[in-house]
Amino acid sequence: MFGKDVTEELYPVIPLRDLVVFPHSIVPLFVGREKSVNATEYALRTNKKIFLVTQVDPEIENPTKDDVFSVGVVGSILQSVKLPDGTIKMLVEGLHRARLIDFIEDADFIKARILPLIPVSETTEEMEALKRLVLESFKQYAELGQKVPQEILSTLEQIEDPDRFCDTIASHLSIKTVEKQKVLSTLDVAERLKKVYAILQSEIEILQVEKKIKEEVRKQIEKNQKEYYLNEQLKAIQKELGRGEFDEIEEYREKIKKAGMPKEVRKKAEAELKKLELMPPTSAEATVVRNYLDWLVNLPWKKRTRDRLDINKAKEILDEDHYGLKEVKERILEYLAVRKRTRSNRGPILCLVGPPGVGKTSLGKSIAKAMGRKFVRVSLGGVRDEAEIRGHRRTYVGALPGRIIQMMRRAGTKNPVMVLDEIDKLGSDFRGDPSSALLEVLDPEQNSHFSDHYLGVDFDLSEVFFIATANVVHTIPRPLLDRMEVIRIPGYTEVEKLHIARDYLLPKQFKAHGLKKEEVVIPDEVILKIIREYTKEAGVRNLEREIAKLCRRVVKRITTGELTPPVVFDERLLEEILGVPKFKHQERLLEPTVGVVQGLAWTENGGELLLTEAMVVEGKGNLILTGQLGDVMQESAKAALTYVRSRREELGIPKDFYKKFDIHVHVPEGAIPKDGPSAGITIATAIASALSGFPVRCDIAMTGEITLRGKVLPIGGLKEKLLAAKRAGINKVLIPKDNEKDLKEVEEEIKEGLEITLVEDMDQVLKISLIGWQPGEKNIPLPKIYKHIPQDERRVPLS
Repeated sequence: MFGKDVTEELYPVIPLRDLVVFPHSIVPLFVGREKSVNATEYALRTNKKIFLVTQVDPEIENPTKDDVFSVGVVGSILQSVKLPDGTIKMLVEGLHRARLIDFIEDADFIKARILPLIPVSETTEEMEALKRLVLESFKQYAELGQKVPQEILSTLEQIEDPDRFCDTIASHLSIKTVEKQKVLSTLDVAERLKKVYAILQSEIEILQVEKKIKEEVRKQIEKNQKEYYLNEQLKAIQKELGRGEFDEIEEYREKIKKAGMPKEVRKKAEAELKKLELMPPTSAEATVVRNYLDWLVNLPWKKRTRDRLDINKAKEILDEDHYGLKEVKERILEYLAVRKRTRSNRGPILCLVGPPGVGKTSLGKSIAKAMGRKFVRVSLGGVRDEAEIRGHRRTYVGALPGRIIQMMRRAGTKNPVMVLDEIDKLGSDFRGDPSSALLEVLDPEQNSHFSDHYLGVDFDLSEVFFIATANVVHTIPRPLLDRMEVIRIPGYTEVEKLHIARDYLLPKQFKAHGLKKEEVVIPDEVILKIIREYTKEAGVRNLEREIAKLCRRVVKRITTGELTPPVVFDERLLEEILGVPKFKHQERLLEPTVGVVQGLAWTENGGELLLTEAMVVEGKGNLILTGQLGDVMQESAKAALTYVRSRREELGIPKDFYKKFDIHVHVPEGAIPKDGPSAGITIATAIASALSGFPVRCDIAMTGEITLRGKVLPIGGLKEKLLAAKRAGINKVLIPKDNEKDLKEVEEEIKEGLEITLVEDMDQVLKISLIGWQPGEKNIPLPKIYKHIPQDERRVPLS
């Protein structure tokens, strides 16, 4: 196709940045590089011809042969003007293509050795078809907004030469330099036309999409402008009418933008705002919508506090606020350690179980302080309505969100520490079951999409650190309990109470009553007397009240001159200030007694020494149970009696005793309800002693559930029960063998001085507790069986 013989030629070179010049086109050029200026001046002095070639990388200042494309254009300088800054402005016409052979460095500029490329094209039907396709596409391209002069379109229709036709169109395309260079480098005119056609089709598609986007944007702008214009008109009208609610709408709109709501919530808020715009401002419905929007914009959708992940500092804060409670503190520090490593925001769900006054609620405040989070508390005691948790639907008058959402708004962050206080005292009635509503709140898999009836949109609770508190767990529904990590906080020992009073309560009350440390001196023995004789509790709440009372009365007497600082307390002054002691020491039997056994019980106030009395009287074989015993305890008594009947021969009890005598079992302090299976071995021992006449040791206490076969089963509250035995001066305690593992968790100071015996069956219990009885002894005379507690027997306090 390129059959003409051509010879190499030599021309000065101008490398072009981001520009491709085609043959048959006239382009303006600005030449500023020194070598390019020199090359231009050389061409002007000679034949005005110059070689134009495009750089591969436009950033290179002094390109070499390898830095330019291999095909360029030989051009003729038509006009030139040298500007004051030395730049040359010129008009160049492209003549023909040329292939670069080599660069020849001159002192002032670069010359290029080139090989002219003169295509020979033939007019064929295929060529004519290609020309028509390209022309139609180019016209469509021009109609889509490209700046193509009208005279170019007219000229193209007159061009017969396919080579010139193709180059003219290519020079007017707004495409990348690399694409233009590919067209320039294609010598086959038919192939070149095909490339230009493909480029035009691609550009047309892009331009059509651009046009569509521009049209959509234009319509949106027109819509926004229309809304703006109408809003301005509405604003003016409202101003004339003396109404200021338009400013309120704008204020809500701005708050919605700044609230950081999820997409769905924001969509809901904007829909409600549009409703509000159309409503009369004084209507009742408008007030409902305003309240709803207020809740949405004031909830912490994205705002969170930054956790303090310094474990040592957190430990210091926890120890500063609370004494002991090692398990809870350790769990908090574990969470912080994991949080520091994983950066996970998911909060744990704990349930602190313990008697009143041990610091469950205040511990929540300390945890929030240690972690640097906000603290909120939800009191659940006595709550019976499900709507208290989930909120009321907006159809009701005076509807509000539930307590959970209310506390989130009060906290102002999405990751507070939230204490669900007294979760064991939730109720239920015809209005629903609040504990069932809490299932979603306390389920880590569900609470990231908590749905409040009032809001009607999901709220993320997954980052909240939930801490539930309870005195007992048996009243908490099992599905709810299963969602929480239970940590038990037992009652405090006397030693722990002494530390708490000395290190926490006294400084706190001194500060509250304006007392200085040197003004009042309270020795440890006086604090112990307050603990033992003025309070009876597992926690320290009443202890704090007594200390506060003491401080008030001391301040009064110092003010009136009755006392002069420093006031040093002793037992006499303590009784003078606080009055007669309210409680006595727990009592135990002074001597072995028939039918009376010292049991150990657990109450909400901690452990208690519980005397169990059994007496045999003439009757018809009835089992009489008194002392407000619950169903479980009554069943334990029946099981105990059946066991004793099965051991009749070993205990020396007559065969027909159950036909002639009634057995009465009584647990003193009859006004206090009692229940639970742990008194089983205590009742069995009391019945066995009463029927056999063997006295029970007075220095022993016991606890354990009994089976019909006499097996001893494990019990709960071991620490509190051992503590009660120690306070009462008991030397020996019988506990189930299966509770051996629980002994490891009991502090040494509690076990010190106690002889703890592990028992597996009632034979062991009776052998240890009944004086003089050995398994296998039989036929004790009947009169001995019914020698019961002497009338003058008395119980006295231990010293």
